[in-house]
Amino acid sequence: MHPTERPRRLRADGVRGLVSETSLAASDLVAPVFVDATAEGRRPIPSMPGQERVPVAEARERVEELLAAGVEAVMLFGVPESKDHRGSRAYAEDGVVQRAVRATADTDAYVITDVCLCEYTDHGHCGVLEEGAREDPSLTVRNDPTLELLAETARSHAAAGADMVAPSSMTDGMVGAIRERLDNEGFQDLPVMSYAAKYESAFYGPFRDAADGAPAFGDRRHYQMDPANPREALRECRLDVEQGADVLMVKPALAYLDVVSAVRREFDRPVAAYNVSGEYAMVHAAAEKGWLDLEATARESLLSIKRAGADLIITYFAEELAPEL
Repeated sequence: MHPTERPRRLRADGVRGLVSETSLAASDLVAPVFVDATAEGRRPIPSMPGQERVPVAEARERVEELLAAGVEAVMLFGVPESKDHRGSRAYAEDGVVQRAVRATADTDAYVITDVCLCEYTDHGHCGVLEEGAREDPSLTVRNDPTLELLAETARSHAAAGADMVAPSSMTDGMVGAIRERLDNEGFQDLPVMSYAAKYESAFYGPFRDAADGAPAFGDRRHYQMDPANPREALRECRLDVEQGADVLMVKPALAYLDVVSAVRREFDRPVAAYNVSGEYAMVHAAAEKGWLDLEATARESLLSIKRAGADLIITYFAEELAPEL
């Protein structure tokens, strides 16, 4: 008895590519860049092999390296020269991200900026603290006073020449506050990519080393999402769409492919997924042990994110994979 269905017919070389259902291109990828106002030279990030902090003076050079590899878009994160309780260096006109944006504005890169306060506050949380929060873990960030600071940060990035801003603090109303400020300041055409479904994840560890943004006390469970909640992600996305978000991001990516897929089905906005530092670091760690092939595993990981429904992927693998894509 011979089988009547033979799917293997379409797996042969020549036809395999023609019937491939999902494609991955360099233009799908966004490369994070860490710009450090305290550094005089490049500083490797030990928990993220191949990644480094670059001084402001080398921000343009770093972006041009990524362009040469085939990466078309970057996301800038800043490590400031000083911190305070309100994160004032986040929205300073001469802040680290603002200077880096100006340095890279006339390159061919599409420049996205992360809009948050955690790297800039001396307590490491993503906004203005409630009174007594340092002593009482049941207290957390004050939502509404934080909105004004996020809006001012986004405005300052726009004024410096950013192509897109990406608020990441998971503050209720952040997209609306930023959209209103940008519109009032004449930046109506500047898109907002919201970290719409950002979970309180164990996969962020290496990033907090890279951006020097770990909380000085407590955690972020009161404003980042519970990893158990997929339906809440749709509510968050819906609110951000109503407030004017142009792109919806899910973070992390690999452990939340179900959420990426659900957001793709539910909303008519481009979907971004952040292939975060812990996802990157664990592949590198396994590859260093000889347990996995680094490039093949990285490519398959990103393909799975694209297959789940992401239109663009923020990933530390961008520079490694873009030349082959």
